[in-house]
This record gives sequence, C-alpha cells and structure tokens, in this order.
Amino acid sequence: MYAQFLVLILILSAGCTHRIDVNPLPSDQATTPIPRALHLIVDTPALEGADHRPGITLLEWPQENLDQAILQYVEHRHTFDSVSANQGNLTLHITTKLVLMSRKGRYHYQIHLHAEMLEEERPVKTYSAEATVPGSLARWVSASDRDPTNAAIQMALDDLFTQIEQDRSQYVTDRGGSDQP
Repeated sequence: MYAQFLVLILILSAGCTHRIDVNPLPSDQATTPIPRALHLIVDTPALEGADHRPGITLLEWPQENLDQAILQYVEHRHTFDSVSANQGNLTLHITTKLVLMSRKGRYHYQIHLHAEMLEEERPVKTYSAEATVPGSLARWVSASDRDPTNAAIQMALDDLFTQIEQDRSQYVTDRGGSDQP
C-alpha cells in the first residue's frame, strides 16, 4: 500500500514540473552596431526558491532554451555586427540567476545577470543587471512561471546591453589606422 502511494506521488509530481522556455525580445535596437563579432557563452541558470534555498521546486529551465533565447535576443538587438555561440573576437560570458520570492502573498521573479566581456582571454569589463517582475498568487500552470521569467529576463537583458552599448568606445579600437564606424 505504501509503495503504491509513493509511486502515485512520484507520477503526479513528475507531471507537475513547470518547464519554462523564454523568448525575450529587445525593447529597442542598437543605433550603431559595434563592428565586432561576439562569442556568447551562457552558463547554466542558477535557481533559488521562495524559501531562499537552491532550486525551485517543480521548475525546470533548460540550458538549451536559455542559450538560444539570449543568442536570439543579441541577434535582434544588433549591438554587434555578428554573434555566435562558437567564435568571435570579443567574448561575453553571462551567468544568470533566477530568484523566486514570495512577498505579500504574490510570487516575484528576480533575474540577476552578471556578464564579463573578454578580448583574447583578457578581461575588459564586467557588467551587472537585474530585474524583478511580480507574478501570480499561485504557481498552478507553467505560464505562471514562464511569463514573469520572460519579462524579467527581457528587462535585465535590456539593461545589460544598454550598458554595453554605452561602452561602445571601449570595443571600437584603431585597427590599421582608422576607427571603424
């Protein structure tokens, strides 16, 4: 009897995992792309639950989705001439942390981004951005986690790439006698 109950609980909990797939689009585009190729490296997202412990119960955020989402965001933003997960003359290494908090009976989704820009393995500059978006009162369906996470990552990426674009002069250097526009 106990074994059947345990199997039932496992089956029910396996079907209740919220797999979130995000697709953030930039709220703006760069006015003038930085004339460099960007190599994008995205670490596995860290998840922290409402009880401030590692992991968020019943939430799955696949690495492949985060990789693709940020790559597409950067492509649509046009901050750089090109972006790739494989090569480039600048490397942007991004770490992402999703913190799920409960405040005043409502869930809040906070994204922390930490990014390091490198040129030929040499650190150039670090960036930090975060955004918090209120969610629902209960997490019954995947959309209750996906939608606020998508909004929070979009806001954090907008902030991060605005910072990078403001540092454009650091990435446009004299190559053979003239600055590239």
